[in-house]
Amino acid sequence: MTGDRLRVSSGVGELDRLLGGLFIGDNVVWYDDAGSLALVFCLNFIQTSQSQNKPIIYVSFDRSPKNLLETLGPLARYPLLTILDCFTHGKGESNEVFLKFYQNTKIKEAGRIIAVENPRSVEKTMNAFYGVHSTLEGDVRFVFESLTGMQKLWAGEEDILNFYSHSCPRLYELNTVAYWIIEKRAHSSRLRAQINQVAQVAIDLSLKRGKTTLSIIKAEKRQIDTINTPFKYWTQDLTITFDPEKKSTGGIDLGMRFKELRIKRGFSQTELAKLVGVTPSSISQIESNLIYPSLPALLKVAEVLSVNVSSFFQDSPKITNHVVFPSSEALDFQLPGIPKKSAHTKRLTSVDFNPKAEPFLIEIPPKETLLSHFFIHKGDEMGYMLSGKLTLKMEKTSFTVKPGDVIYLTSEMPLQWKNPGPGIAKLLWIKLK
Repeated sequence: MTGDRLRVSSGVGELDRLLGGLFIGDNVVWYDDAGSLALVFCLNFIQTSQSQNKPIIYVSFDRSPKNLLETLGPLARYPLLTILDCFTHGKGESNEVFLKFYQNTKIKEAGRIIAVENPRSVEKTMNAFYGVHSTLEGDVRFVFESLTGMQKLWAGEEDILNFYSHSCPRLYELNTVAYWIIEKRAHSSRLRAQINQVAQVAIDLSLKRGKTTLSIIKAEKRQIDTINTPFKYWTQDLTITFDPEKKSTGGIDLGMRFKELRIKRGFSQTELAKLVGVTPSSISQIESNLIYPSLPALLKVAEVLSVNVSSFFQDSPKITNHVVFPSSEALDFQLPGIPKKSAHTKRLTSVDFNPKAEPFLIEIPPKETLLSHFFIHKGDEMGYMLSGKLTLKMEKTSFTVKPGDVIYLTSEMPLQWKNPGPGIAKLLWIKLK
C-alpha cells in the first residue's frame, strides 16, 4: 500500500507540500502545455535523487545525447546516471552526424550512455531499460522524455497505451519513481484519460499569456484539497518559485529559503549535511518542508552558511551595511560541478543579501581545465580579467582573455575554460539578474 511506502522528495518544496511528497512506486505524468515546462521539474528531481545517491535512468527519444548532456550540465557527471539513447537510431535515423558522438572520448566524463539499437521496436525498447534496471540496486529513479516522442517513432497511440499500461504497474512493483513527460496538445483526450487511470500522480503544466501554472489532476491515495487548482509559478535556473498568494499554507516558506541560502553558499545537500552532522535525506526533507529542523540544527546550519538565523524567516533580509562589504567577509563558494582543485571561488557579498548583480572572485590554477561553465544561469553574465590568462571555448570558436579584458555572456555558454599558465588566473565574475 502507498501508505507503507517510503516518502521521498520531488526536489521542489512547494510541490511536495501540495502532494504530501512522492512515494516509492509513484509514476508521475507531466502534461506539458508548451513542450518545455516539465524539464526544470525533472532536473530538480534528478538533483535531489543524486543527493541521495539513487540510480537514475534517463530514457530520451527527443534529444540527441550531446544535446541532453548540455541540458543536464553538471548533473550529467553523476556516476549512477544511465542515459538510454533512443534518439540516435530513432528520430536521428542512424545519421553519421549523431553516430560520431560515440567516437568522442569526452562522453566518458558522463555516466553511462547506451544507444538502443532498434528503438522503433516497443519490445526491444522495454527490454533495454528493464535490462539496465536489473543491474542496479535500491529504488531506481526514471525520467522518460517523452511519451510524445515515442508516439512519433511508433505506430501511434495504441502502441503508446500498450507500452505505458504494461510499464507503469511493473515500475510500481519494482519500487521505482518514474517521471513521464507528455505534450498535452499532441494527444487525444481518450489517451490522456487512460494514462491518468493507470498513473499514481498526474500534473498539468500550462502556459497562458506568459504565465505558467501547475495543477494536480490526480494524486492517488492522498488526502489533498487542491485537485485541479492552478498554482502560478516561475523559474530561474533550477529554482521554482510559486506565487505566495496561491500557497496552500501561509507564512514564510522555510524550506525554499533554506534551499536558496544553501545554493547561494555553493553547497550541495550532501556537503551541507556533512558539515552540519545530519544525513543528506534530512536536508532534502527540510527543503521540501516534509520535516522541520530542531533549533540546535538550525543554529548549526546558520553558522555553516554564515547567515543570521533570522535570514531563514525573511523573504527580504535586512542588511545593516548594504553599501560596503569588507573583503574579510567574503565567503568560499563551490562552483557547481567543478572539482575543488580546479577553481577557488569566493562570493563577495553576503549570502543573505539579494542584489541584482552577484559578484564572485574566481581563481583558476595554472594548467587546470574546467569542462563546463561556472554556473547554470539564465541571465546575462560578465567578467573582468584581473591577472593571468584564460582561454575559453565556445561552440564554434575560442578566445584568449588577458588582464583588462571584459567578457559578456548572454545565451551562449562556454564549453570549457583553461588556464595555460604559468600563473594563477584571477577573474572578477558577475551574475546579472
